[in-house]
Amino acid sequence: MDTLIEIQNLTKHFGSLTAVNGISFTVQRGEVLGFLGPNGAGKSTTMKMITGFLTPTSGSIQVAGHSVQSDAISAQENIGYLPEGAPLYPDMTPASLLRFVAAIRGMTGATMRERIEQVVAQVHVESVLHQSVETLSKGYKRRVGLALAILNDPEVLVLDEPTDGLDPNQKHEVRELIREMSQNKAIVLSTHILEEVDAVCTRAIVIDRGTIVADGTPSALRARAEHHNVVHLTVRGSDRPLEADLRALANVASVDRLADSNGNTAFAIKPINRVDIVGAVSDLARTNQWEIEGLVAQPGRLDELFREVTASDVGSPPLETTASEQVTA
Repeated sequence: MDTLIEIQNLTKHFGSLTAVNGISFTVQRGEVLGFLGPNGAGKSTTMKMITGFLTPTSGSIQVAGHSVQSDAISAQENIGYLPEGAPLYPDMTPASLLRFVAAIRGMTGATMRERIEQVVAQVHVESVLHQSVETLSKGYKRRVGLALAILNDPEVLVLDEPTDGLDPNQKHEVRELIREMSQNKAIVLSTHILEEVDAVCTRAIVIDRGTIVADGTPSALRARAEHHNVVHLTVRGSDRPLEADLRALANVASVDRLADSNGNTAFAIKPINRVDIVGAVSDLARTNQWEIEGLVAQPGRLDELFREVTASDVGSPPLETTASEQVTA
């Protein structure tokens, strides 16, 4: 894989406010990088600097081998950008907008017509092509913005909340499109929806107060969460004091007895340093002939990790989760 985005010591000041504080990272071809963080953390500011919309206070940005600061046009020829809110000219139609942007991108004649037909089919806006933008729903406006972003088939895609305003079916379609395009592009997308990170991102960065506080694959970030590898054990119909046996196991930090239900006894067993203890718990139960009703190790959750690394932001809104992401005993 080759590096399509390279950022070194990127900083942005707005007067006395430091929005982005010396961050560095790279994005390779084939990567989908999820950009996470509380409101005001610096996500959109960073994305605007990558695309050349904002000038950095200091640091460097290379896109497809071109400096955004000193050779902006060459860099921007390789970028597709969907900004927050997908701003569009309200009195134009999607068809006229696509022709307008295609002309700016240097397309003409049959090449323009073929490319517009391709992106219209990809984002499914055929039915509203000739309506004025101001009459479109938020979801359709978002899809038109995405069509404009991918019109030039760029090597780098920067997408700020790409599924904002879409219904579940539309979100699924856009995520499928992102997965397909990621094979030969570098894609950076901001999101506050955890489902999106797992669905499309190969890597995620958490930014807080302008600095990177976590960087890794979704599974690696989940492994950093406090409750990663906590074992939930449910023993059928036992009134014996099992806690002492569980606490005596190697690498067990704590054992909490949970509320009993249906005559069963449940425990949450937390390991030291998040090590894997499920095998040891299983062996102990088998040796002592406990009747196991349930035995599961938590994988850790992204929302948990997010709160841990951005805990300084009291009152920051949590990332959105779905029912499938809530781990229960």
